[in-house]
Amino acid sequence: MWSIKTFNELNTKEWHHIVKERIKVFVVEQTSAYQEVDDYDLEAVHIYKKDSGQLKAYARLFEKDGKITFGRVLVPKEGRGEGNGRKLLETVLAYARAHYPNREIEIQAEAYLKDFYASFGFKIISDKYLDYDIEHYDMAMRI
Repeated sequence: MWSIKTFNELNTKEWHHIVKERIKVFVVEQTSAYQEVDDYDLEAVHIYKKDSGQLKAYARLFEKDGKITFGRVLVPKEGRGEGNGRKLLETVLAYARAHYPNREIEIQAEAYLKDFYASFGFKIISDKYLDYDIEHYDMAMRI
């Protein structure tokens, strides 16, 4: 079941589970030491799917510098290959279209996922660059 909640709507157990998975993927799995929890969490809409108590997919969506963006997109390792990433992006983009129509949405995409994001209509708008030693592209589309 998909949930879409502001930070204030999340209960402490939901937030704990989300942060635990984010750190597991973005800090531990990717061996990238950085400030994973930031102030954008406070203003973001948190979109996630849980099944049998397990987080299956997660992303956060927020406005930054006049543009809509999303990030911290994750599917836990044990749930990959089940289509949760595609369903997550469909859910994120549907929410963005409903709440931010005719706006530009810009993301930082890990380079190996550029074709995945392109399949939704995103276009590369930057050269490849390193962010915490992980190759990324900036990508954008109008929603």
